[in-house]
Amino acid sequence: MSKKKKGCLRKIGCLAAGVLIAAVVVVGWVWLTWPDVPALANENPESTAFIEAARARGDRVEWSWVPYDGISIEVKKAVIAAEDLSFFSHYGFDTHELKNAARDAVRGKRVRGASTITQQLAKNLWLSPSRSPLRKLREALLTWQLERHLSKQRILELYLNVAQFGPEIYGVGAAADRFFGVPAGDLSADQAAQIAAGLPRPSTWHPGVSSRGYARAVDRVRERVANCDWLDRLL
Repeated sequence: MSKKKKGCLRKIGCLAAGVLIAAVVVVGWVWLTWPDVPALANENPESTAFIEAARARGDRVEWSWVPYDGISIEVKKAVIAAEDLSFFSHYGFDTHELKNAARDAVRGKRVRGASTITQQLAKNLWLSPSRSPLRKLREALLTWQLERHLSKQRILELYLNVAQFGPEIYGVGAAADRFFGVPAGDLSADQAAQIAAGLPRPSTWHPGVSSRGYARAVDRVRERVANCDWLDRLL
């Protein structure tokens, strides 16, 4: 074998070794920093990725924890009606909504959000708003773990306590206090619809704003809740 070929093979070998080492380092880092998802079955998070990002920006975050039984059933119904009607029947991913979103994209229509409550919870707790393939992969794995280790009621409790409901406002407890001056357990159906309708755009859609788009969203939530009596027995 010529010296040139030996040199080429040596370079290829070094490159392959470097790639392998880099892959091992990445896998090791992911493993060491991966969240303890099962622990959430009994422990409340001390913070979230989104809350920490807000604090890093200098936002004065409002956040208070409310246990599941202390949250109005009207809020639970409104949020499910607004964000994830199939919440109690899927295992973290709504294939029907994903197909609709893909169809709309092909037709050139505005793509609707197809993320379930569980997916949104995974993103809020540990990830970022990025839409990169790697972030979406991590979201999918975390979603699968959440559904595997936690009950639906616990997933909903966590989501209602960490989702953003307004500028610098996280969790339904802080939202109920800021917008209506009442505990989360005393929110009415109308108040719940107003809070839930703002979830897609919490910085600009929330109780008190005079936005036509937000007003239409509130009406849609009210209409959906009116047709969701079946939720009462699941909540």
